[in-house]
Formats: sequence, C-alpha cells, structure tokens
Amino acid sequence: MESMRHIILITLGAIAAVSAFVLGFTYNQANEERLNLSADLQYRTRLLADSLKESVEPNFARNSTSTLQRIVNRFTDRERIAGIAVFNNRGIPLAISKDMPRRVIDNPDFVFIALDKNEPTGLFEEIDGAARYLFVLPLYEKDAVVGALVTVQNSSYIDGVVAEIWRRNIVRLFVYIFIFSAAIAALIRFAVYKIITRFADSVKSARISKTKNAPLRGPFFLKPLASEIAKMNMSLAQARFAASEEARMRLEKIDTPWTAERLKEFIKAYVKDRKIFVVSNREPYIHSRTKNGIEYSVPASGMVTALEPIMEACGGLWLAHGSGNADKETADAEGKLPVPPDEPRYTLRRVFLTPKEIKGHYVGFSNEALWPLCHLAHTRPLFRKEDWVEYRRVNSKFAEALLSEIREVQEPIILVQDFHLALLPRMIKEKRPDAKIGLFWHIPWPSAEQFSICPWRKEILDGMLGADIIGFHTRTYGNNFIDTVGKEIESLIDLEQFSITCEEHRTFIKPLPISIAFAGESESEGKAHDKNILEKFGVETPLVGLGIDRLDYTKGILERFKGIEFFLAKYPPYKEQFTFLQIAPLSREDSAKYREYGEAVTKEAERINAIYGTRDWKPIVLVKKHYSHAVLKELYRLAHVCLVTSLHDGMNLVAKEFVAARSDEQGVLVLSNFTGAARDLKGALPLNPYSAEETCEAIMTALTMPKNEQRRRMREMRNAVRDYNVYRWSAEFIKAIISLG
Repeated sequence: MESMRHIILITLGAIAAVSAFVLGFTYNQANEERLNLSADLQYRTRLLADSLKESVEPNFARNSTSTLQRIVNRFTDRERIAGIAVFNNRGIPLAISKDMPRRVIDNPDFVFIALDKNEPTGLFEEIDGAARYLFVLPLYEKDAVVGALVTVQNSSYIDGVVAEIWRRNIVRLFVYIFIFSAAIAALIRFAVYKIITRFADSVKSARISKTKNAPLRGPFFLKPLASEIAKMNMSLAQARFAASEEARMRLEKIDTPWTAERLKEFIKAYVKDRKIFVVSNREPYIHSRTKNGIEYSVPASGMVTALEPIMEACGGLWLAHGSGNADKETADAEGKLPVPPDEPRYTLRRVFLTPKEIKGHYVGFSNEALWPLCHLAHTRPLFRKEDWVEYRRVNSKFAEALLSEIREVQEPIILVQDFHLALLPRMIKEKRPDAKIGLFWHIPWPSAEQFSICPWRKEILDGMLGADIIGFHTRTYGNNFIDTVGKEIESLIDLEQFSITCEEHRTFIKPLPISIAFAGESESEGKAHDKNILEKFGVETPLVGLGIDRLDYTKGILERFKGIEFFLAKYPPYKEQFTFLQIAPLSREDSAKYREYGEAVTKEAERINAIYGTRDWKPIVLVKKHYSHAVLKELYRLAHVCLVTSLHDGMNLVAKEFVAARSDEQGVLVLSNFTGAARDLKGALPLNPYSAEETCEAIMTALTMPKNEQRRRMREMRNAVRDYNVYRWSAEFIKAIISLG
C-alpha cells in the first residue's frame, strides 16, 4: 500500500510537471497569437482608412455630405467592419454608417484626442459588450486639420481565436494525461506488478520450502533484494530450528509455559505420523468479496486459536461450513484449499449448505433450541420438527464428507467441535469403529431435569456417546452430562473413571477448561498505546468501566445496566466521573429473539442516560460494532474495571483476555459466578448478576480498591491464565485421545 502511494505520488508529480509545461506553452502561444492578430487588424484598418481618405478629403472640402454618406455606406455590410464615420473638427458627425455603435457617436472624445495630437490614433476598447478596434485618421485641407475619419472594426474574433487555442491545448493535455496514466497503469499492471508478484511467489516458495537455500527467481534489478531476502530466510530457518529445539527440550518440563512451538513439538512427539481431522461449523479462514477483490479473514474464535497450532504441526484436514460469499470460488471442486493462505500447512475442506439447511440447522435448532436449552438464562427453547430434520441432515452431510476423507486413513484422530455437530460422533463411529473421536462441548451442560424437555434428547445423547472423549469446560458440566445420560439412556456409569459405557463402547468425560493464547508476556509490552482511543468513543471521564460481549441474552447486559443505574443512584459523586463503555457487536441477527434483545439493550441504555446523563456526559456508551483484537486490547488496558455479568457462560474468554492485557497488573475484574472462568480466576470480584445491588457494590469496590490489592489479584489471575492457556488445553485434549491407544 505504501509503495502504491509512492507510485501514485510520482505519477501525479509527472502529470503536474507536464501540465505546467503545457499551460505555460499555451499561455505564450495565446499571447503571441493575440499580438499577431491585433497587429494584422491594425494594419488592415490603416490600409482601409488611407484608401478612404483619398475619396473623403475632396468631398469634405466641398461639404458634399451626401457623397460622404454614400462612401461610408459602401462598407456597411462587411463582416468585421462595425462602422465608419466622418467628423468635423468640432466633433459633429457629417456621415455615419448605419451600424456605427451609438457610443462612438455620442462620445467623440477619442476624436478630439487624435485631432489634438494631429496624428492617426488607434485603440482597443469594449463597446456595447463587444471588443472593438477604433482607428481615427485626421483629415486635412491646405495642411489644416478640418476633421477625422473614424473606422470601427470588430475585434472579438481575436478573443475567439485565443479561446480556441486554450480549449484545443487543454483537450490535448487531458488526452495526454489519460494516455500517460493508462501507460503508467499498464506498465505497473503488466510489467512491474507481474515482476514483483513473480518475485514474491519466489520468495514465498523459498520461505516455505523444506529445501535449504531454495533459489530466488527474479529480474536482474531485484538481485540485491533477493540476496538480502535469502539471508533473512536463512536466519529465519535457524531461528525456527532453535525455537523448535528449545520447545522440544522444554516439552516434559511441567513448570515451563505452553507456547505454540511447544504444542507443535508435543504433536510431533505424541501424534507422530497419525492424521488429525478437525470438524466444526465455523471455518478458520473465510473468503469474502470486497471492493479490493477477494480477501480472507480469520474469525475471532478461541476454538480457531486452540486448534490452528495442532493442524499446522500435523498437516491434517479441517472440515467446516463454507460461510463466506467467495468461499466456493477459492476452493477446488471438492471444496478444498491449502491454508493458511500465506504459508499452507494443512487442508481446509468446506461443506456448502443451502439457505434452508442453514436456517434449520444453525439459526433454528442450534441457536433457538440447543443454545437456550443449555444456558440457564430463562429463555424458552424453540423445538421445531423441521429444524430437527435439517439438523440431522447437516450432520449427515458433514459425516459423508469426513468419511470420504478418512477412507484410506488408519485410526484417524477426529476432533469434533461444539453443539452444532452433536450427532456426528455416532455417525462416524458406526462406519469407522477404529477412529479415535474427541468431542468438545464449548457451552454449559444443563441439569438432567432441564435437558429432559428436549424432544430429541435421546438421539442427541446417543450421537455424543459415539465419541471416545467428551470434553467440558468444568467438572460440574461433566457431572450434569453423566446424570443426564444415567436418566435417559441405559448405560454403565463409572464415577471413579468418569466414564460411560453404552452398547459396548466406552466414553470418557474430561474437564478441559479452554483458555486464550497467553504465555506470560503481553503483546502490548514495548509498543506505543493510543491513549486517546477512549475519546474516540466519547469517553472523557477519569474513571472507566468496560463490557465486551456479543449482543446475546446470556451475557446479562440488561442486568449489568441495572446495576450501573443502582450505582449512580447510590453514589452520586461518581456522576460525570465514571463512564461505562459497552462494546456489543450484533449477533445471530437472523433470530427474532436476538433482534428483540438488541432493541431492549438500546432502550435500557437510553433510559438510564436520560435520567442520569447531562449534555456533556452519558453514563453508558453503547457501541454495537465489532472491533479488532488490537483495539479491544487498548480498551482492556485503559479500563479501571471490567464487568462480566453473564447469566450462564461455558467459559467466557473476555475475562481472560482482560487479565492477559493487563501487563501493568492494574484494573479489577468483576466476574459472574455463573461462568466457567469463575473457577479459574480466583482474583476476580465474584458476582451474582441477577442482583443489581451486588453489581453496584462490586463496581464501588473495584473503583476504590488500593493499587497493591489490584496488583496482588491481577498477578494471581495472570499466573492462572499463563499456566493453563489454550496451548495446554489443546495438548491435554489430544493426549486424552492418544492415551486410549
């Protein structure tokens, strides 16, 4: 982008230089043409006047006005002659052509000037809105000046000729600019850009090549750059090797933090040559059409962060729903493409769904049935037969695609993600009993009584029990699942081994709390921070509270706002001193329930702002927009308190992201008791989100907490997140599956 800006600036500079030259040349040409035409007009007018003088002077002496009138009338209809007149020395006209401008007759001052000077006189002047050339020639009788012959010529054609020169040259200039720009664009597109693209491909090939010192191909003028890049590639390869060796040596050291490199070494050591297949509804790379062409994006997902290092280490296959509007055209006939796009390490296969399948499977059964069923947020699930039919169909579609991929693979390792694919493990196990299947359930598991209201509960449980390992965020969720199976399905439950045996197949239940990619160092350390970012959101108070959630009824945003209202009512001194910034990007807009919730959140914020706000201050700033992780990290850093008031949440990674961002060990986390993260982050202020009074007091405690106490709590939480980060989660999940044999 920077190089393109330079090219544009250079092109504009060249165009400006050419334009200046052309304009200067045109100015000189126009002036020269004006002078030439004016001189020519003056010469012709003098010739005309001299020829007339020979006829006019004798008749003037005889006072023959009728003859004088006939003489001037002979030139009346000539194109450029505006008029001819004969004046005596008192300025009285004796003969006038019919087209003579009236102003010349009424104001003969210029006649007297010529008579006084006793010499021919000419001048250019605008008369009656038209450009004219006036020429006065004195008339003599016996060497005495007795009158004057006045000739008026139309000189407006000179302006027309000059204007035509400007118009013609300006048109030429624009044509030249267009040709020049087109030539530059063609040169860049078909010469420079292609050369650089080929060179970039060569650099990429050398970078990802397994062969050392892979050659760089490019034109001669890029040889110096190629040499430096080759040296950088060599240094990068050495650094990678050193990091890999260090990770390998630290692999068995329990006290060292888990990193992406350590996870890759773990996969190499434990998985060896076995292939891993990840199956999820959400894909790790989405291709979309934009104004700049087709671009790819990585969704903000803890699941993608957790599983990407595994796939990069083993080079397996990730099967997911192709949701991008350019996903089909960027994949092959089977929906496959190598990823990551910049440095391919594994294969992504996309499963394409019809609008009907998406509506029934994702919007209907997944989000309007299973989601509210598993979250204790007092929202009634909607169980529709047509949604269940589409849910089964989509699971079957995924199963068919996966079975075709593992046909030639012995004992494949399959990692199924989340509630969208609950039926998939059984579908795979029935066809491939040798497959080792792990299912991770990313949301809570409710009590047996709550789950029993689902009309298809037995089918869902049977589908899940096709897995060899089922992971939940907490042991409580695992206990709830075992209780549910015990109530609904005939099975043998081993509480000591935390396993379920059903139809001679044994499934182990594991607590595996997911986390974030944090190894102890903050990405923000050593970087400049945008301290004015809060002002961009309209937040200018000294104290700031922060909430970052999808616009989802399980996140307790309405309850949070009620607690803030109680806080402002109970502690008036904090008015205009404290602002709560709520980032709430829209979520699942196809669902009417989510749209209604979004409207309710907006109205509640407006109501509270109307009661407590002033012209220059709003207590709640609500922003329904998605922001990059970099922007959110800046907000985490600047917040005095972060509120996580979920009514029910499997884990809640916002709480852990806030902790990871606080390398200054300041700030206070207020965390709902009903999140999985509450089990890991003991340094947070616990909260019952249903109690506005508790929320109010938690905010007050956070804003008045001494810095030493903040540091102690934050340090404890940062250690917890570092010691059990997402890389360790991935390693334990894989290890649990591998250990089955």
